[in-house]
Amino acid sequence: MEEMAGAASASSIHNTVSSSSSSSSSSFGSSIFTNYPLIAAFSAFAIAQSTKLFTSWYKERRWDLKQLVGSGGMPSSHSATVTALAMAIGFQEGFGGSLFATALILACVVMYDASGVRLQAGRQAEVLNQIVYELPAEHPLAESRPLRELLGHTPPQVIAGGLLGIVTAVVGHLITVTSS
Repeated sequence: MEEMAGAASASSIHNTVSSSSSSSSSSFGSSIFTNYPLIAAFSAFAIAQSTKLFTSWYKERRWDLKQLVGSGGMPSSHSATVTALAMAIGFQEGFGGSLFATALILACVVMYDASGVRLQAGRQAEVLNQIVYELPAEHPLAESRPLRELLGHTPPQVIAGGLLGIVTAVVGHLITVTSS
């Protein structure tokens, strides 16, 4: 008797999961393109990376397409992305909820990491590259590939990225509110 009750219960759970997953999978295609926090985050990332292309041209007077996908530089695309995500979640779900709190903590950790750990790793790479450059030609490490030096961000780059993320989310929110 217990086996039949257990089987019926398992069948009921399976049917519930199956029906909820099939309904969510059918709405996945349309909802991902209208997901305001996701759109805000991707937009902030794209704007930040595009801005790096132009700031690089302004400083060096040449187009460097690697700036579209590279890390480091002004503004921080990581900061812009997570800040836009947190603000958009706040606008959509409310600033008092646990989802916004989670996104805010994530944003703080990412921005701290960008201006702390990753910046210091980039500076260490500069020193190591200089040491390897000064090695005699016969040394086994003399021909090693240089380490990437532009890893992190200065505090102004992180702040600029954060402000870009906030502005992107606010503009997206205003567009969402006025269009509905």
